[in-house]
Amino acid sequence: MILKSDPMGDRQMKKRTALAATAAAAFLGVGLAVYTGNMRREIVLEFGMFTGSNWDVANANSFVIIDKAIELFEEEHPGVRIHYYSGVRKDDYSEWFSRKLLAGEEPDVFMVLGTDFNQFSSMGVMKDLGTLMDQDENFEPGRYFDSAFRTGQYSGRQYALPYEVVPTLMFVNKSLLTKEGIAMPDEDWTWDDLYEICRKVTKDVDGDGLLDQFGTYNYDWLDAAYANDAEIFETDGDECYFANDRVVEAVKFIGQIDDLYRGQNVTQEDFNAGDVALMPLTFAEYRTYKTYPYKIKRYTNFQWDCITMPAGSHGENLSQVDTLLMGISANTRYEELAWEFLKLLTYNEEIQMEIFRSSQGASVLKAVTESEEMESIVQEDMEEGDTVISGKLLGQVIEDGRIKPQFKKYEQAMSLADSEISNILENDRTVDSSLKILQRTVNSFLQQ
Repeated sequence: MILKSDPMGDRQMKKRTALAATAAAAFLGVGLAVYTGNMRREIVLEFGMFTGSNWDVANANSFVIIDKAIELFEEEHPGVRIHYYSGVRKDDYSEWFSRKLLAGEEPDVFMVLGTDFNQFSSMGVMKDLGTLMDQDENFEPGRYFDSAFRTGQYSGRQYALPYEVVPTLMFVNKSLLTKEGIAMPDEDWTWDDLYEICRKVTKDVDGDGLLDQFGTYNYDWLDAAYANDAEIFETDGDECYFANDRVVEAVKFIGQIDDLYRGQNVTQEDFNAGDVALMPLTFAEYRTYKTYPYKIKRYTNFQWDCITMPAGSHGENLSQVDTLLMGISANTRYEELAWEFLKLLTYNEEIQMEIFRSSQGASVLKAVTESEEMESIVQEDMEEGDTVISGKLLGQVIEDGRIKPQFKKYEQAMSLADSEISNILENDRTVDSSLKILQRTVNSFLQQ
């Protein structure tokens, strides 16, 4: 049998084939265009930060840690870019952020100044991190120092994570103590030890009727209250306790030390000249002024070191701990990416170790701060023979440290109280009754 071709059928077949090829080409072209467009449309995550140190000491490496974190993050997240503005100073940061907020352009992830945290939390600026933390199987809050982690809480919710932490220590003029035949205090020293040092050191050296040496500079009632385990405010800020026995005892103790100075005003210049035995300072100041070149600019005429703060009669060797926080915008479009970047900055041990290399604070992770690597990094910047605070002791000071209460009116209430307590001490007013009046005044303000 001979099969004959159908010219009409062949033409229809060719037409259908051509149409299919055209459709396939068009589909492929559209797909390729979409794919190419997606490749070109990178996600930009905005990061808000300020230049310099949060602790008001010199810092030439403020971008080193952030740049390293960004490099790691972008390698792990192709198509995502982190952008930040590099010229915002700390003093201008709050105003800069407010402008961004008003324009609806706040960063996805950002540093939070301590003075802004309560306001941002109460205004809903920051995302509640509770759900993100709970859903992340690789996140364990217990790796952070408890004090640092709690700093990011407001009204029982976690709005920020800690990035860098700085405890307060006691600066000791070892040369002055040696001259007066006084031994260096132990780590578990007390108010009694502090007072005895102040009593022995405070004197008129040249016989002109004026004191030339002093026991303390800048050691105040709040330092004493923290070390006496005194609660000053209710957690939610509804009530204060300035008439509490432990606060009263702390204020009276400061008054006893002030009495040794016979009304003379102790200044920073007195301390710089080596004429004061003891002064509270932050761990950031300790690291800065123990190293070159800042060491040669200050405190070069005497040997010094740092220890814990003295314990009150009802407390322990505790002091204030300050923390630099980071949060996520409540309006971010990239919640998961923002969370991953926040975790990298605050939870990654490699990035957190960089804080000891390129900043003056301490890591918020226990394993990093208490490590031998930390001690070796800090030792590198100090002169041979200088002792370095051990990771174990530093970790203990941070873990057990006292943090500022987080409620909206805290700054105003504390400013009012601090001013009035200074007035009480300067004018020798009766402490017990004056603090009762202060407590009523502050409570009235808090409950307005």
